[in-house]
Amino acid sequence: MQKNLVIVESPAKAKTIEKFLGKDFKVLSSYGHIRDLKKKEFSIDVEKNFEPNYEVPADKKKIVTQLKEEADKAETVWLASDEDREGEAIAWHLYEVLKLKPEHTKRIVFHEITKGAILKAIENPRDIDINLVDAQQARRILDRIVGFELSPVLWKKVKPALSAGRVQSVAVRLIVEREREIQAFQTEASYRVTAIFLVPDADGKTVELKAELPRRIKTKAEARKFLESCQAATFTISDITTRPVKKSPAAPFTTSTLQQEAARKLGFTVAQTMMVAQRLYESGLITYMRTDSVNLSEFAVNSSKEAITHLMGERYVYPRHFATKTKGAQEAHEAIRPTYMENAKIEGSPQEKKLYDLIWKRTIASQMADAELEKTTVTIGISNESESFTATGEVVKFDGFLRVYRESYDDDAEMPEDEAHLLPPLKKGQQLQHEDITATERFTQHPPRYTEASLVRKLEELGIGRPSTYAPTISTIQQREYVVKGEKPGEERAYNVLSLQDNEITDTTRTEITGAEKAKLMPTDTGTVVNNFLIEYFPDILDYNFTANVEKQFDEIAEGDKQWTAILGTFYKQFHPSVETTLATKSAHKAGERILGTDPTSSRQVSVKIGRFGPVVQIGTVNDPEKPRFAQLKKDMSIETITLEEALELFKLPRTLGEYEGKTVVVGSGRFGPYIQNNGMYTSLPKTMDPMTITLEEAIVLIEEKKAKEAQRHIKQFAEEPELEILNGRYGPYICYKGSNYKIPKDIVPQDLSLQACLEIVKLQSDKDSGKPKRGAKVAKAPKATKATKTTKSATTKATTAKKPKATTAKATTSKTAKAATAKATTAATKKK
Repeated sequence: MQKNLVIVESPAKAKTIEKFLGKDFKVLSSYGHIRDLKKKEFSIDVEKNFEPNYEVPADKKKIVTQLKEEADKAETVWLASDEDREGEAIAWHLYEVLKLKPEHTKRIVFHEITKGAILKAIENPRDIDINLVDAQQARRILDRIVGFELSPVLWKKVKPALSAGRVQSVAVRLIVEREREIQAFQTEASYRVTAIFLVPDADGKTVELKAELPRRIKTKAEARKFLESCQAATFTISDITTRPVKKSPAAPFTTSTLQQEAARKLGFTVAQTMMVAQRLYESGLITYMRTDSVNLSEFAVNSSKEAITHLMGERYVYPRHFATKTKGAQEAHEAIRPTYMENAKIEGSPQEKKLYDLIWKRTIASQMADAELEKTTVTIGISNESESFTATGEVVKFDGFLRVYRESYDDDAEMPEDEAHLLPPLKKGQQLQHEDITATERFTQHPPRYTEASLVRKLEELGIGRPSTYAPTISTIQQREYVVKGEKPGEERAYNVLSLQDNEITDTTRTEITGAEKAKLMPTDTGTVVNNFLIEYFPDILDYNFTANVEKQFDEIAEGDKQWTAILGTFYKQFHPSVETTLATKSAHKAGERILGTDPTSSRQVSVKIGRFGPVVQIGTVNDPEKPRFAQLKKDMSIETITLEEALELFKLPRTLGEYEGKTVVVGSGRFGPYIQNNGMYTSLPKTMDPMTITLEEAIVLIEEKKAKEAQRHIKQFAEEPELEILNGRYGPYICYKGSNYKIPKDIVPQDLSLQACLEIVKLQSDKDSGKPKRGAKVAKAPKATKATKTTKSATTKATTAKKPKATTAKATTSKTAKAATAKATTAATKKK
């Protein structure tokens, strides 16, 4: 009988832990949860105090059987899943399903996978914390209630196959509202005035001193007037102030800040960051990666001090303790940090090395001295103006933590001013000669769309979700096609520049590309319509404070201050009646439908809505004598902003382009997008081509390309057997006969096959398939049939070469006698069958 069985949730984690424990310990993995609510059923008995109906999924039954057998043989079972609520729930499910006994079961937790941490955990076991389990159950059941009850409402009122989630729906709302802010944004122009003065440096060499007017000038007329006053002005340094500035490092990483910084610095998605961090944790290289705490243990602080002293010297050391400001943060956890601070580098994949390097630098920097800078501000007076130019310079006196790490920002607007260069020697009262004074027209920018990183930060600020939920939330809203991660091409924009040089003012117009965005989260029409619908009928579910308050209640359950069933009862009493009311509500229009106006040609109503295959424009209604006409929206169109004119443009298809080879060439729009139709053949239009502007010549090129592809697909046909054809498929050549496909052996040239050879392949493969036993049936051995089947390839070779002249390839001439003999044997075997 084995002494100890340790169960963890990950095979990689099991492998690492096994290294630290002796021969008396066996470590196995549960591969995550072994039990969950039934997938296709509600699985919650509301009448029995929200009793969940759990099941062991089919793909986990083998694992459960193995764990049960090993647990029965062990003296002690150690449940060592992660230390968060999810991990506690996994431990509890293992305890229940494996029918473990309390006297033989111990729960252990650790924040890092090191020998010391594991052994310490074994020395200090505890019981399963049922409060943490209840908090996880409450979240799981509440989310199941919301998903299962809201989704049918969406199917009926919006579109089939939609689904809703508590946290996901709020995330979509944030993205939709940001998009509306952008659409409503009105750009305002103003003039930024900069000046370049020529001054001598310490060596007497003339250098440029850049300065700027602190305020923006609103109009072109004002900007010109200011430059005109500068024509006759003298410029004098009226003040020089120098002050010390200190910059402090950021706190060590939490789950949220790691996701944000990895997105900015490494270009990782949130899901990618968590996947790589999981691997680092399971390999024992970093501490637990799901945490909202910025605390560091005394061990981490001390080992950081040693590493900094060794690498950079005593002056760079400054131990710190950070306090978490996030709502509902769990201070018992530690921040994400390297397990061993002395290891600046690790072995691993390129992604693992990059993320580890980021974590190491951030942790080390947090324990380093402030950066010391000296900031100089120079005020340059204008003789005939009350305003002044200012020039700033910043000198790093001591780099401190900046030697290791600089924090990144999501958007340019958030970034502090760049450290200015060192200013040349200047003195108060010094007169300056300007080289150029420029007033450049600048425009206000709309609020930035969310990136994955900035969305995580916003959710955390609002107290919505927890470290374990950010990555799946962002993945889910994209998988459901409520949100897309896309790019916005920049647009060319003209701007005005007024320049004073050589005492003359020039007025020029220049152009720039503005508004280009990459990897930004944008709502789809479906996401927008679902969001609007849920806000109208289920405002509580979409309310930021409500969602954050639910998270707070989960925290209270975890602390043992509240009963999870009572919280669910209160929620359900309010939520369920609103679902029934909404289902019973009859509305004049389908959710998301907009009436755009009337078609001037037919005098029928024009509307836009979410159709079965996406957003569509509809001319007419179901009550009209004539059937409605439909057209799909283009990718850059939105049902919220499309106009009547733009909608009617979509019905200009089909367009007749002309004739090709005596047949009409037409551009149309179908269920799967625009296409070209000619002589019964349909060719999809590439996304780069506009069906409204494509020419006949461009269409002919596409038609010919399609014909060439079709010709490559059709290898050979036989007039005497029209139902048989040799085709080129995705996995190579094959025979298609009477609706069934038959594989061609690899060493056979498909073009050389005769009709007789094709039929032989069909017959032999059909015989082989018909001889296959049904599941559970007992089959007697059939050596002759097997032998006949094995000779398929030889028979095919014989039939293929039967009508050929002397060999055209070396391969064809090989072993003629052997092939003839094999073919003869095949024929005989076939006749016996």
